[in-house]
Amino acid sequence: MDDVIADYLHYLQIERGLTANTISSYHQDLKSFSAYLNDQHLTLSQVEQLTILNYLNTLREAGKSRRTVTRAVSTLRRFFQYLVQNDQLPADPMAEIKAPKQGQHLPQVLTVEEVDALLAAPDTSNKYGIRDRAILEVMYATGLRVSELVHLKLADLHLDMGLIQTLGKGNKERIIPIGDVAIQWLDTYLEKSRPVLLKQRQSPYVFLNAHGNGLSRQSIWQKIQQYVSLAGIRKHVTPHTLRHSFATHILENGADLRIVQELLGHSDISTTQIYTHITRKRLTEVYKKAHPRA
Repeated sequence: MDDVIADYLHYLQIERGLTANTISSYHQDLKSFSAYLNDQHLTLSQVEQLTILNYLNTLREAGKSRRTVTRAVSTLRRFFQYLVQNDQLPADPMAEIKAPKQGQHLPQVLTVEEVDALLAAPDTSNKYGIRDRAILEVMYATGLRVSELVHLKLADLHLDMGLIQTLGKGNKERIIPIGDVAIQWLDTYLEKSRPVLLKQRQSPYVFLNAHGNGLSRQSIWQKIQQYVSLAGIRKHVTPHTLRHSFATHILENGADLRIVQELLGHSDISTTQIYTHITRKRLTEVYKKAHPRA
């Protein structure tokens, strides 16, 4: 099973050109399924529809979310299609299995006041605080994914034109405007903090750690948790929350949905439409608070 999974992941990387993050998700799902087969003393050739259904039920009983179960179905569907197409299995046990319907999930969004508090949380009297303020400002000003932020390079900055470029999902390049405040903090970081962090080394990346190397996604997540606590924000906040807040706030201020789709790098506008539900919900909350008869 391990060899088959390794071959499949290699296929995803070389022939499908999927990103490392996507391949890692596939790997985790397939490792979980492989462990289940080992527990049941089953081989791949013995897997049938009932095996899959029992496995999915095991995930539910273990308290896995609907999103996790749905992702497992998607992973296994593609995996078994690959095996059948490559004559490693005679039939596809996933053929009659449907993914559970996804519930409507509205991402967590910060208010403008909460964003202001978060952005003001770093201590900008030192090199790390200046860097972290620049990171938060850039994330909120552009809606970058955290993976896009950590891979942002000096060559991607076109601050004189008020633009940055990034390589998003599926290696799709997009150009994003960046506001004056974020540019000011970026300039301050590039002038005062980055040269000190670099320590006469060379690095193409914009944001660096104490050793002069690029930051990791995990370190960004930890820093945001730290500043959320300092800002006194009670919500569950992740790096993606700033992206959600960016999209919601510009929609609330009159931006067209197609523009937001372009800024976020969504290939399908149905992905962007989730934010219209957030803004409607916000309108309802404001109405109920403001209208005397509501």
